[in-house]
Amino acid sequence: MSARVPGPVMVAAGCGGTGRELVAYSGPDGLDGLPFVTRSITLDPRPGSTGTRLVEVPGGLVNAVGLPNPGLEHFLATELPWLVRAGARVVVSVAGSTMGEYADLARRLSRAPGVAGLEVNVGAPDEAGARLFEAREPYHAASVIAAVRREFPADRPVLAKLRPDVSRVVEAARSCHEAGATAIVVGNAVPAAFPDGRSGGLSGPAVAPIALRCVADVGRALPEVPVIGCGGVHDVASARAYLSAGAVAVQVGTALLHDPTTVARLRASLTDSQEETP
Repeated sequence: MSARVPGPVMVAAGCGGTGRELVAYSGPDGLDGLPFVTRSITLDPRPGSTGTRLVEVPGGLVNAVGLPNPGLEHFLATELPWLVRAGARVVVSVAGSTMGEYADLARRLSRAPGVAGLEVNVGAPDEAGARLFEAREPYHAASVIAAVRREFPADRPVLAKLRPDVSRVVEAARSCHEAGATAIVVGNAVPAAFPDGRSGGLSGPAVAPIALRCVADVGRALPEVPVIGCGGVHDVASARAYLSAGAVAVQVGTALLHDPTTVARLRASLTDSQEETP
């Protein structure tokens, strides 16, 4: 059985908290049936970055959160069961400093009840700063995807999350798909800097034109590869721009920090419009 790509609207990694923070803003159905990408989970707990983590800039946010999370064991014991009881379609974002860590995460999550799929974070804007495996070349990202795919059931999706790098995204998408990725998520935050010069990532509407270009490029070059658009989705028009560019679904991230009802509104609008399409 082939893996099904979640959609049409997903919560982007790290932007829905543990789910508890979002459920009150998710409409009458709550999280039931909603594709929910968790914050990136690592084998061991991570406290995240020290100092300022978010700065608002024109058109978005510069962030350097450091992937804070409680580690895999705590996630499996507390956060995952709650999301499953809430009815969410749980896609676990995974991150590691080595290919072995990615493989171990995939192996252990494959046995966890309620895990609908994995999203493999191989496009962080500052891998070295976040102490992650540096997937600077497409073959690096593909190696990680292959390691995860070997440990995760073939009938559940593995999503490769790539940065929106116009010059390399098609090559990276092709390599990851050939390595076993069910779909490609374009994109992650764009490498940027805080006003004091510290490294970070830019997200929000400011990156949408770049991510849209990447989605369109991947769609033209690799029409057989499902693409999920992410970057600046905040209303129906911005979501439909990605769908028109060739995406099969969109993820909502930064907008939730401003208006946590965004996913509920888009979910209702896009689902209704899809049902009306002959």
